Amino acid sequence: MIRSGQVGVNGTIRRDPETPVRVEHDRIAVNGRLVEPQAKIYLLMNKARGVVTTASDEKGRETVYSVLASSRADLPAWVTPVGRLDKASEGLLLLTNDSEWGARIAAPETHLEKTYHVQIATVADEAFLSVLVRGVRDEGIEVLRAKRARLLRSGQKNCWLEIVLDEGKSRQIRRMMDVVGVETLRLIRIAIGPLQLGKLAKGEFRPLTAEEKRFLDQAMRHEPARSSRTARQCRESDPRKNESRQARHVFRATDERSKI
Repeated sequence: MIRSGQVGVNGTIRRDPETPVRVEHDRIAVNGRLVEPQAKIYLLMNKARGVVTTASDEKGRETVYSVLASSRADLPAWVTPVGRLDKASEGLLLLTNDSEWGARIAAPETHLEKTYHVQIATVADEAFLSVLVRGVRDEGIEVLRAKRARLLRSGQKNCWLEIVLDEGKSRQIRRMMDVVGVETLRLIRIAIGPLQLGKLAKGEFRPLTAEEKRFLDQAMRHEPARSSRTARQCRESDPRKNESRQARHVFRATDERSKI
């Protein structure tokens, strides 16, 4: 197609397939018709427990794509999950067709905080929380640590913790709990950087607002918020703030069988 002269860049026919092109700036035409850039899609989903993030599943389990399809949403492009949220985990999952942006969100070197509410089969004390922050060695090789960890609520035999990660390692919290010999009962991601899961129902999804996208971009650049509203929302996403409000929200979202 290119060598036959069907492709033009900025009004000039280009026959060399290696011609450099700036996708965001150059006008590309095929047989005289401009090729419109693909619209960027950024979705926030509240992934339910048991849903897998693969495109298909040989065991017939529900996938995030079947959730998208069942909504009959008219998505103009294929989207992929950002980062990891395994089958047994729940909560905030981003999906996008902007692969570069998604890679930055998930990259460990970005150090974008991810906040989780985790129910474990023991009652944690300060010593237990300190171990999580200092770090544990998985199989004696990789050090896994939380950036912050605190107790949200405890019962007689189990408790809920808030754990903040900024490394993006696979199944990190579950692996940490395995090392210390504690069972993970529930794991819910409630925030990525300043972006909160909020009141979105399980199995539902929605587009990110332009403002939410901007907050995430600023967080990845480590830029301070520039407006009073931005600053307020970033403060609300701080896991040290509004403890009782965040805890109440998570426990309202938890069904009666999992309350402690």
